[in-house]
Amino acid sequence: MSDSQRFPVAAHALAYLAHKGAFTAADAAPSAVLAASVPTNPVVIRRVTALLAKAGLIATRPGASGGSWLLREPQTIRLDEVLRAVNGCAHLGSPPAGAKGCPVGEHIPRQVAKALTAADQAAGEALSKITIADLLESDPASLKGLDPHASCAAVLAQ
Repeated sequence: MSDSQRFPVAAHALAYLAHKGAFTAADAAPSAVLAASVPTNPVVIRRVTALLAKAGLIATRPGASGGSWLLREPQTIRLDEVLRAVNGCAHLGSPPAGAKGCPVGEHIPRQVAKALTAADQAAGEALSKITIADLLESDPASLKGLDPHASCAAVLAQ
């Protein structure tokens, strides 16, 4: 799975668990069920849920009767927490090392790294105002006035 898909898949999985009321091990949603909702491969879901579990947002149980469930109420899970759980804006990449002796090559990596920090902070600030519960509402105040991102147009047209 590409880094750019981790956050959307994680947000989707958490919203699904909230929608289904999966708050205990008895209500756990199997990775195959989560994968069918996204849709993606169960292996992708297991990779993402491992990150979410490590961050303390969900619990998981392996095996045939396994699955994932929320450890917190959806209105308390902010999307900036989800972004951090799946390694932030890593999908923006990392600066190349730069060529030694080149005035640009020696300078740019440090500056690009700072720009990535700025992007990560801006994304975190914007996402801190949105919860998993908001994703399940038809027109939450936290998303009012926003249009879907242009890169999502093909998916939304389906």
